[in-house]
Amino acid sequence: MLAFCGALMYSFGHIMPITKGAEKAHRASLHKRVFNMRRKSVMNEAVKKMRKLIIAGSTKEAEAMLPEAYKAIDKAAKRGVIKGNTASRKKSRLVAAIQRTK
Repeated sequence: MLAFCGALMYSFGHIMPITKGAEKAHRASLHKRVFNMRRKSVMNEAVKKMRKLIIAGSTKEAEAMLPEAYKAIDKAAKRGVIKGNTASRKKSRLVAAIQRTK
């Protein structure tokens, strides 16, 4: 994992940390970034699947998948990947899109 973090450090063109504490904080931020990116991509994939189902007109399947999308959105909001209001807006728009297809 350390080699990966080092590669990330150089690839983003960051200035190297000067103190030991800054070095450790930078490593931690790179580690957190991986988790945050993963959580955000899971959320986006869930929303995309929902949108595809809604566009296809299969509202029953979209409604069945709604809890999964809610879970992904809520997890992202809980961990600070997205803000609370953004999460609420995403959930609200998904439900509104389902309602429009009925």
